[in-house]
Amino acid sequence: MTSQNVTIQNNVGLHARPATFFIQKANSYKSSIWVEKEDRRVNAKSLLGVLSLGIVKGMTVTLFADGPDEKEALEGLSELVNTGFSE
Repeated sequence: MTSQNVTIQNNVGLHARPATFFIQKANSYKSSIWVEKEDRRVNAKSLLGVLSLGIVKGMTVTLFADGPDEKEALEGLSELVNTGFSE
């Protein structure tokens, strides 16, 4: 299992459209992926789970991945977050 901290860059945080992009990207990997904010951890492949965290601009969250492509998953998701979801 690997983990990486990322800081949300886009203006609206992980809501609706950006969360959908995030989940689609997470689902493109075979590994199990989670997002953790404070002491809550949710499945990164679940829209309701990710939205329930209420992640806004400037927040730092931790991504966890466990599986055959865990490093690629964290790199891809981190890149998506760091580019502000192309907004």
